[in-house]
Amino acid sequence: MTNEEHASIKEQLEEILERLKEINDKLDRIITVQIKTGTFSGKTLSALEENPSYAMVLLELPDHLRKTLLALIERGTATAEDISKVTNRERAVESSYLNQLARMDYLDKRRDGKKVYFSLKTED
Repeated sequence: MTNEEHASIKEQLEEILERLKEINDKLDRIITVQIKTGTFSGKTLSALEENPSYAMVLLELPDHLRKTLLALIERGTATAEDISKVTNRERAVESSYLNQLARMDYLDKRRDGKKVYFSLKTED
């Protein structure tokens, strides 16, 4: 391998490291905001530790879906009405957001009579 190739690889690794630092900073800011607003608890931290991929999901989601997903993580399994009480948004809005997350394959969805329950996607 030539010196130029080594330099190129080193530069790419430094860029990756910088990006990882940015991601870590963003996660820290998200956690700080959630703790300050009281919507981030030990249950959320435990869920993220058990499934670290959700941390990346939270980074990628727009704020409105992130808020819904965090509320669901707190509740475990919930209906749109349950989530709307946590987020202070209308049930229909939360229903739409939860269905979006389910279509994105982040959530499981099951019907029990007239109620639809959402939960974090389980590993198959």
